Amino acid sequence: MQSSPSSSLPVLVAGGGIGGLAAALSLSRLGYQVLVLEQAAEIGEIGAGIQLGPNGFAAFDALGVGPQARARAVYTDEMVMHDAVDESLVGRIPTGEAFRSRFGNHYAVIHRADVHLSLYEGATAQDLVSFRTSTQVQRVEKEDGKVTVIDQHGNRFEGLALIGADGVKSVVREQFVGDPARVTGHVVYRAVVDKADFPADLAWNAASIWVGPNCHLVHYPLRGGEQYNVVVTFHSRETETWGVRDGSKAEVESYFDGICPRARQLIELPKSWKRWATADREPIGQWSYGRVTLLGDAAHPTTQYMAQGACMAMEDAVTLGEALKACDHDWAVAFALYEKSRIARTARIVLSSREMGRIYHAKGVERLVRNELWKGRSPERFYDALEWLYGWRVDNCLAG
Repeated sequence: MQSSPSSSLPVLVAGGGIGGLAAALSLSRLGYQVLVLEQAAEIGEIGAGIQLGPNGFAAFDALGVGPQARARAVYTDEMVMHDAVDESLVGRIPTGEAFRSRFGNHYAVIHRADVHLSLYEGATAQDLVSFRTSTQVQRVEKEDGKVTVIDQHGNRFEGLALIGADGVKSVVREQFVGDPARVTGHVVYRAVVDKADFPADLAWNAASIWVGPNCHLVHYPLRGGEQYNVVVTFHSRETETWGVRDGSKAEVESYFDGICPRARQLIELPKSWKRWATADREPIGQWSYGRVTLLGDAAHPTTQYMAQGACMAMEDAVTLGEALKACDHDWAVAFALYEKSRIARTARIVLSSREMGRIYHAKGVERLVRNELWKGRSPERFYDALEWLYGWRVDNCLAG
């Protein structure tokens, strides 16, 4: 059944994070009224830095907020990997003019809150997007031609369709899929450090990673170089439960014996840490159930090793909008096309991220193999290997 953008019912979006805002913006640009249901008391974003590939900027442009995002990003000269044991260079990918010429966009780093703000500005500039905070989705009911969401207070919200963008612990996914999380045992600590406190010998304009046995460390500049993002990851000795809490410097220090002093400086810097026990889920072949579909982390939660979570959510939102246009706003047909275009690509991210985590954390002889793998590789060979990822654009997004 088709529904025109002029319908009296809004499209419901569960979740006001990066994926939810991108979906709201994509749909409002097609003329749909959108109601975003957010469980937090206010619309905002926590976290630290994220990386943006050319595909992320292509999504920003398609959503009409490219200039805002570009103004807040830091453009890196390269991506660089060092061995955290002996300081040797493992691989370097220049992200300058040749990279931009190949992929049509920059590689950059940005604060997660600045991504969220850019999307929020775009969404609120449209009179078609409204927000309901302190609203937690509890249950979804489907009828012909509409969807009803019931929140924790028993309030009922009717819509043309529901986009479940409610994150890694999605209530919408739990109702329709009910699959278990796959807790990795890998723990991530994230912090932001002021430039004045950051070591001069690591203050590179690069997305930098130090890879070590069962651990790695990441750093890169944020907000015009006035801050630095610091991320450390290790394999926990504990039995982990998926979630976030305040971290402990003593715990971090206990996991990085054998790491070279230059990289080890990073764990001495933060005054406070946030601790994420990570998980993903097995990729699934169905995201849509009538007029309900999943988007972003609700659809394809992944570990962080491909640095693509936010980019994939924005790609989802763009593709959903393009599918609706291509299918003359027939929701069932559009959702089917959206799924077909996205499921294999996002599953590749989930599975590649797992493998990248293994490569980063290699030890013993496997570490030596890892270091030989990229030694002396030319930028062009790296670019060829990244074409499938960074070559995504709005004009090829329905070709999956």
